[in-house]
Order: sequence, then structure tokens, then C-alpha cells
Amino acid sequence: MTQGALPFKYEEEVKESGMTALGGLPVYLDLAMVMGLGASIEKHVHVKERGWTDKQLVLSLILLNLAGGDCVGDLTRLAGDDGFCKVLHRIEQKGMTRRERREQARRWRKEGGRGIASPSAVFRYLAAFHDSEQEKERVEGKAFIPVANEHLRGLKAVNRDAVAFIQAHHPQRIATLDMDATLVETSKRDALYSYKGYKAYQPLNTWWAEQSIISYTEFRDGNVPAGYEQLRVFKEALKELPAGVEEVRLRSDTAGYQHELLRYCEKGGDERFGRIEFAIGCDVTAEFKKAVREVEEKDWQTIYKNFDGHRIKTNQEWAEVCFIPSAIGRSKHAPVYRYLAITEAMSSEIPGLELPEPSLPFPTFEIRSQRYKLFGVVTNLDWEGEELIHWHRGRCGKSEEAHAVMKEDFAGGKLPSEDFGENAAWWWIMMLALNLNSAMKQFALEPSWMSKRMKALRFSMINIPGRIVEHSRELIIRLVKNNPAVNLLIEARRRIMALSNVPSG
Repeated sequence: MTQGALPFKYEEEVKESGMTALGGLPVYLDLAMVMGLGASIEKHVHVKERGWTDKQLVLSLILLNLAGGDCVGDLTRLAGDDGFCKVLHRIEQKGMTRRERREQARRWRKEGGRGIASPSAVFRYLAAFHDSEQEKERVEGKAFIPVANEHLRGLKAVNRDAVAFIQAHHPQRIATLDMDATLVETSKRDALYSYKGYKAYQPLNTWWAEQSIISYTEFRDGNVPAGYEQLRVFKEALKELPAGVEEVRLRSDTAGYQHELLRYCEKGGDERFGRIEFAIGCDVTAEFKKAVREVEEKDWQTIYKNFDGHRIKTNQEWAEVCFIPSAIGRSKHAPVYRYLAITEAMSSEIPGLELPEPSLPFPTFEIRSQRYKLFGVVTNLDWEGEELIHWHRGRCGKSEEAHAVMKEDFAGGKLPSEDFGENAAWWWIMMLALNLNSAMKQFALEPSWMSKRMKALRFSMINIPGRIVEHSRELIIRLVKNNPAVNLLIEARRRIMALSNVPSG
């Protein structure tokens, strides 16, 4: 009997078939092993003493992110994939003696030898990352960032090792760091309201542009301003940079417009990197607008954009502005920076143009009966103005796209707990998955894959049906005939194997 209008029906397989819907996911474990991710977890994270290991639990959550799960309960979907769990079980036995394999079998008799932790086990595990004593330090109405406990610091160390591996195999002399916060909306009872009026958390992330990875993050409550203690976070991000980096550049939006941060960069406050070049959005104050109005008309230059090798004129202009903010103008020893103004003429047909500026989502000013959008950039670079503006805007490309990837493609947009520390651990583990995926695209796939989102990767190489076959003590993942993913995965594994033959230090 059919179950619907069309001539087909669903039935449950009576026997364990050894089938998997995730035929391409094990290749990520291949890369994780070559990167030493499991060994790094064992070295730095020491939550578990018995039962599931730290390595198994953290990798379970990384795999969850890669497979498309967005909550702890989705682990049951991974655990229900008989073929994939068989692969995991065999991977975990790699290098074990016969006695160790027998002991493992007895240990997991009730669990059926599965390699994916249960949701209840993961919830208990995440609880160890929360420090209830830190919560007692909170003062109502004030920004507060709990100090990370040893377990959260362990996850930070794991990411440091992953970043070092990526740098060792793709060395970059310059690290362009884009610092930006993102709001993660939530309905959790204990979450605090953000500046946008809804409950959220607001992690501050540091994107390393040349490596396309998040090199550092700090998980925060929603009421913590994006620029709060940004200099401290920047110093911590600098410490996380691996060997081989000789020069650092900083890009940020107006949240980074803090004179202590600008001074630190200009005066060479960091012992390792010295003077740090930067381009940061500046506040459009009444004094800044006054300085912009004093710019002569002949000094305004058109901003062009490149499209298919052609320079196309935009309706934006830029000019150098003679401006010294009062905050740094009181001392003759204060550093002097360049200020650039960017204007964009506003059409009279734009809805809401008749409203006063506070009602608009951007600053404006009016001159010669024309109203303009007005933006500012402060920098210590001596580059030509248009080049500098395009470089600064590069921050709005990949680093902000990374925020969308974290919250939409990975599990960063759905936090698991009421407790701050548990959510911070969830965010760090999501970031490990994001960086592992970036390493996959960079080292194991063709260059055209670097711009692909997870939707394309899951469709093309992860969510591939296959049958797990054991033959002559070998485990084989047999994919559908003529599936283009076969050659893709084989070539990816070949490249990953080649990585293991390259010294990483």
C-alpha cells in the first residue's frame, strides 16, 4: 500500500545496512588527524577523566557543525548514521593493540561502539566550561566579561595549534587583522539586551585576512559594547599569532576608534611587531563635519570601482581632512594621524530623507543645498586615498561574511544554554570547525572552492551516500558509481597525505 499520492513508500531497513549519508565527512577527520587536532585536544583540554574523552566530545561537536547540525540534539542524527559510526569506530582503533581494542569494546558495550557522544553526555560536558564563581562578579547595568576558566583556555590553545599548522603550510609574513563584533540573537532567559533592543550575545572576533581564518575570539554578553576593552583583546590576538608573522595591520569599524588603541599601534607598543599600521572608521562628530566643510571643492576626488578589469565611476568622493580631535589635541607629543572623509550624494527620492539625521542609520551632512552620507577613516598609512579606502572596505567583505557563515552555515547562531561558559565553549568549538573547513578548502581542494559556502560543500562532497564495506581488514567507503565526488574526495585525501610529509615547524 502506498503512503501518499505518488507510487512509492518508506520502510525501515530491517538489518544494519552499513550505509552512510555522510560519505564525504571522514575526509575532514583525515585532515584533522594530519593537523594534529585530536592530539592538541588531548594535550590542552582536560575536562574528562573517564567515559567519553575530551577528544571524542570536541570532535563530535566539530563534526556536528560540518554536517549541518545546529543544536546538541542533532547529535542523535549523526549517531543514527550506522555507516559513519562504523568509520569513526575504526578510526578510533587506529594504532591500538588487540588488548586495547577488546577493552574499548567492553567499555562501550551498552553504546554499541558508536563514536558520537549522546546529547546528554555533551550537555554535561559543556557545563564544565561555565564558572559560576565568575557570575558573582557581575554588577547590574555594567559591562562584564567573565574570565575564561582553564577548560576554555584549553580550547583557545587548540585553536592556536590549528592556526600554527595553517601558517606553517601556508606561510604569510603579514597578518591583516579585522576586528569586528557580531550579534547572536537568542531567547535564553539570562541573556542580556543588546544595543539593537533584543537579547543577544556579542562575541568580538579577529579575522586573519591572508589565511581566511578566525585567529582569535572573545565571547561576550549582548550588552557589552563592541569596542569595550578592544585594546586588551587586540593584545591577546597578537599573542596568538604564530611564528613567521613579521608585520601586522589592523582594520576595524568605528568601534575601534579609541585613542588608546590608535596610540598603541602608532607608537609601537607591541614588543614583537612594533608599529602597527591601521585603518579604522572614525566617529562623524560635529567637529569632523566642520573640518569636512572646510575642504576645498577642487580637493575632492572620485572613487572608482573595478569591474571586469574596467574602472567604473561611483557617486562617492573622498578627500583628505585637516582634523585633530580634541581628545588628542591637548599634547604636543600626541601622534598625528591622517583623516579621510568619504561622501555619497543622496537622492531626493530616498525614503526618509526628510527625517532628521538621528532617524537615519548613517551620518549625513548638508552643503550647497545637497545632502550627503558622510563617513570617515583614520589611518597611519601613507597610501593613496582611494587605495586605502578600498583596502579598509575589504574588512566588510570576508570578515563580515565569516559572521554570516558562523551563524548560518555553522552552529554559532543557536546557542545551547542559559549559562555563559557553556555558550562560550560552543562558540569556540564552532570556530574550530570553521577553521578546519578553511584549511580543507585551502590545502585539499582546488582554488575555486575557497569562495564556496558550506551549502556547496555539503551538496558536493559531504552529504554523499555510500556503503561501508570491510574487505581484507580494510575499511572501504563505497560511493555511487559515476558520482563526481569520488574523484574529488580521492584527490583531497592525496593532498592531505602530502601535508603530513611536510615539516610543520
